[in-house]
Formats: sequence, structure tokens, C-alpha cells
Amino acid sequence: MISTLLAFIVTLGVLIVIHEYGHYRVAVACGVKVLRFSIGFGRVLWRRQATPESTEFVIAALPLGGYVRMLDEREGAVRPHEQHMAFNRQSLVRRTAIVVAGPAANLLLAVFLYACANWIGIDEPKALLGTPVAGSLAERAGLRAGDWVRATSTDGGDWRELRSMTDLRWEITQAVLRGERLHLTLADAAGRGKRQAVLELDTLGTSDVDAQLMRRIGLGQPFSEPVIGEVRPDGPAAAAGVRAGDRVQSVDDVTIADRARLLDLIRASAEGGQARAMRWRVERAGQTLDLVVHPAVVVDGDKHIGRIEAFIGKPPETVLVRYGVVEGLSQAFGRTWDMSALTLRMLGRMLIGEASLKNLSGPLTIADYAGQSARLGLAYYLGFLAVVSVSLGVLNLLPLPMLDGGHLMYYLFEAVTGRPVSDLWLDRLQRGGVAILLLMMSLALYNDLARLLGLH
Repeated sequence: MISTLLAFIVTLGVLIVIHEYGHYRVAVACGVKVLRFSIGFGRVLWRRQATPESTEFVIAALPLGGYVRMLDEREGAVRPHEQHMAFNRQSLVRRTAIVVAGPAANLLLAVFLYACANWIGIDEPKALLGTPVAGSLAERAGLRAGDWVRATSTDGGDWRELRSMTDLRWEITQAVLRGERLHLTLADAAGRGKRQAVLELDTLGTSDVDAQLMRRIGLGQPFSEPVIGEVRPDGPAAAAGVRAGDRVQSVDDVTIADRARLLDLIRASAEGGQARAMRWRVERAGQTLDLVVHPAVVVDGDKHIGRIEAFIGKPPETVLVRYGVVEGLSQAFGRTWDMSALTLRMLGRMLIGEASLKNLSGPLTIADYAGQSARLGLAYYLGFLAVVSVSLGVLNLLPLPMLDGGHLMYYLFEAVTGRPVSDLWLDRLQRGGVAILLLMMSLALYNDLARLLGLH
């Protein structure tokens, strides 16, 4: 809990500081006087000001944002000798540059963070597939447990090599959003017996990208061997004589290829609310043994499932994904661009009802992911920071009053008409912007709570 809270505070702190520093740095470069640089809102916890005429740096009690307050005649009287340093007196180009600088800083930070993660390297699951869900898109495409996806293509001609399962999921996500088929080059776990298959993602009937997307396609967790891990002494597995290290070969004469298949059969053994006995054939120390397992019945949501009280499966095979200096930086620019486009597409689809509003996340989800990524290691945490930084940069460019994008819309109006937006309309738009932001924040918080309570 403490590690999650610390990771969340660091995440917010870094992203807010960089965003506001972008505004601050460009404002100073344009000759605008910055009165206050604040991290957070509300009661001041810490302040520093070198001289009465310099910028006041502040840390406030509520850390969910920040601001840069500049000298502006619309917000108070300005002394005659400082009028040339007022924000409202600057040219349209300078005002635009100052506003754009915040989101741009977040996007540049994302490039840097992605590059650092690429240079450090991340252990990611190898693109080995588990057993496809019965009747799913993946099964109809001929995918099998243990298939190693080596490359993908959207047209069958221009192929992109994959380094890990993360790359595969990214390519699938992009193809789903574009409504395209995805061609796959497959091999066995050793890289032999190459063949091709086609995932007909264009027939999926949805462009909703969420945590259940891979399951809907029929792809679950990466391939894991059906080997028994820790066995609880008082559980059904122990009572049947199952031991840690046993490799399950078959269940009721059904060949077991991987962990996913074994788990599905165990869970399905309790259909109807009463568990049935399962005939297992296992390999133990070079010998083949036949065992009879009686799973326990437990309630999972609105259905009954079987459970044997033993850990099933080996950890998925991983590969170290690391890039050189130039390749890592190039890949970081590409990933930042792709993530920005993905964020915009998702927001657009949510706006027109083609994607679920459940995809909108708030501070609780961010805190949870921050803690998880921090525990996995520095490279994972940097990658997570990069994703959130991209989201913050893109969201701030949306044409909503109260956001940087709203100010850019005012400037576009000014550039076209030759006059600024009137004070009356500014007030109306600001009120509307506050209402929209409060609605979005409320929805995001509701989604966070629903995920924590298992409602989503």
C-alpha cells in the first residue's frame, strides 16, 4: 500500500512538474513575467521566492494538478513599466507557443521515458500462444497452444518482426481499431515449421479496446506448461496424490497442451453446481501415473467452478527486449506517436458511442498501475510513466475550455476573425468546460471504484 502511494505521488509529481515547466520555460523565453509556479492546489505547504520580483515556487496540499500564473491585465492591475511583460500583451504566436508548451513537454517526456526503458531493457513474455478459447476467432484461424508468433502484417506483404507478446498485443490492438485483418507468421517454440495464419479481426464486430479484448479474440495468457506448482496440504489435489512438479499429460483422455487448457477443464468440472471426478494422467520423475481428482466447488460471480487448491503452470518464458541508443530513441518516438493516435481514436470512439466509457480511468486506477509497475522494476515503471504522460499531453490538447486545447481554440478564433473571444462568451465557455471536466472526472472515479469492486 505504501509503495503504491509513493509510486502514485512520484507519478503525479513528475508529470505535473514537467507539464507546468513547459509553460513556465516558454513564457520566460517569450519575456512574460511568471508570478507563481504551483504544484498542487489549495493550502500552501512550501514556498520559495528569491526576490519580491521573481517567480514564487509553491507546493500545495492537493496534488492533483498545478498551474503557472503569469502577469495578465485581465486578472488585475499591472504597473506601467511591466505591461510589456503581461501575457495578454503578447502576440498571438507567443501566446500559442506558451500554451502548447505544456502538452508538448509531456509528449517529449514520454519519448525520453520510452527511450530509457528501451535502453535499460525489459523482460517480456515471449510471443508463445496458449490454447485458444473454443470457437473463438483465434481457434478458427488455426492457432494452437505453443505457437510462436514471429511476425505480423496487415496486407500479407509488409511484415513486422515481433520481439515479445507485448508487441503482438499492440499489433492486434491497432488492427482492431482500424478494422483490419492481421496476418501472422507462426512457428513452434523452437522456431521450426513456419506457417501463416490470418486473424479476421475485421469480423470481430467491435472496436472496443479494453482489458477483455484478447479474451474476446480467443487469446488468453501466454503459453505456460501444464506443470503443477505448490500444492495446498488440505486441498483436493493433495488428497488425490498430486505433487508439485507433476506434468499433466491428459484429463479424461483429453490431451493437455498447456496451463490454460487444464484450468478450463478444472473450472468446467463443477458445471451444474456439483463437481465430477477427473481422471488425470501425469508424468512424475520419468514415470506415468493415473490419478483421480475430485475438485472442490466454489462460487465465482454467478456460476460454480471447480478448484483443486494447487498452483498450475510454469512462469511464461521471457525474452529481454533491449534496444541500442539510436534504435531505442527511434522506437520511442514511434511509440509516443502511436500512443497519441491511439488515445485520440479511443476518445473519439467513446464520444460517438463506438467504444465503452468504461475505458476512462481515474486516479485510483493510475495509483494501482503505478504501484504494480514500480514493483516490477525501473524499466516497467518508466514505460508506465510514459503512457500516462502521453495521455496527459493528448488530453490537455482537447478543445475543451479549462484545458490548453480550449485556449488554442480561442486563439484560432482570434486568428480567423482578427478579434479575441468576448468576455461574455469566455465566461460561458469556462462554465461549460468546468461542467464537462467534472462529469469526466466523476465517470473516471466511478469506473475506478467499479473495477476495485469487481463490477467491470
